Amino acid sequence: MSFTFKQLKILEAVAKHRSYTLAAKHLHLTQPAVSMQMKQLEELVGLPLFERLGKQVGLTEAGEELLHYAESIHEHMREAREVLQEFKGLKRGKLHLTMASTANYFAPQLIAAFRHEFPDVHINLAVTNRSGLLHAMEHNLTDMAIMGQPPKGHGLNGIPFMDNPLVVIASPNHFLAKENKILLKDLAGEAFIVREPDSGTRMAAERFFAEHQLELIAGMVMNRSEAIKQAVMAELGLGIVSLHTIEMELALRRLVVLHVEHFPIMRQWYIVHRQGKRFAAIPEAFKNFAIEQGASLISLPRHLPRD
Repeated sequence: MSFTFKQLKILEAVAKHRSYTLAAKHLHLTQPAVSMQMKQLEELVGLPLFERLGKQVGLTEAGEELLHYAESIHEHMREAREVLQEFKGLKRGKLHLTMASTANYFAPQLIAAFRHEFPDVHINLAVTNRSGLLHAMEHNLTDMAIMGQPPKGHGLNGIPFMDNPLVVIASPNHFLAKENKILLKDLAGEAFIVREPDSGTRMAAERFFAEHQLELIAGMVMNRSEAIKQAVMAELGLGIVSLHTIEMELALRRLVVLHVEHFPIMRQWYIVHRQGKRFAAIPEAFKNFAIEQGASLISLPRHLPRD
């Protein structure tokens, strides 16, 4: 079996656009050329790689498996080109960075400081949820990620570089807003606006409540911290969010941090990458920069409740 880089590139384009015609347009090829290459690829593999889904083209199980390897091959080729370019003495480079949506509240400051030192670097930034982060690293689509603690068993290395306190937030009109000391059990009957089940914030909050023999009641589920803040401001319930996400709302007095015993839940932000990943110079420089200077560059709001 001997397929070409060109065929794998076309496979990726067809999978992305779900259409031979759109893939051909994206690659500046003719539609018959794309169809012929994919037919030849199927003959080489000996299995159908595509199936018709109405007017769109989808991948079979074999196609999905081959796509996984195609993405990995092209990412390794990209890394090889960048490393070889650096051997030539070039000072510029690329950084593919993926981050949790919550990290988007502080990461631009970190990136801006890094760009100040490396002005010619090109940064490709993607913001997604925890599932998207794991997918990007599993398929080698990113150099590294900024996220909460990575799960075990995924072949990932995680290096903590900054505190990530989780706090309880409420509307200023909530009956607990002016309390100076709130027992954790007093929240047991309160409805919380929570993130999706596989969110790191939600899992940490549920684990925290369970450790204190209490249950976190999920009144509503939102897939973004911004949506949780809006719901809490609308007095639909309480929320548990990263302190990094609420600086503006605290300054404008649209939200308050409740002074709950045992809070904040102290977590960490991590730089995460695949085990054994070989970095080009720029990604390596950013990883070291974040670990060494991240905590000193980014400040937390002053409204941290005391235990």
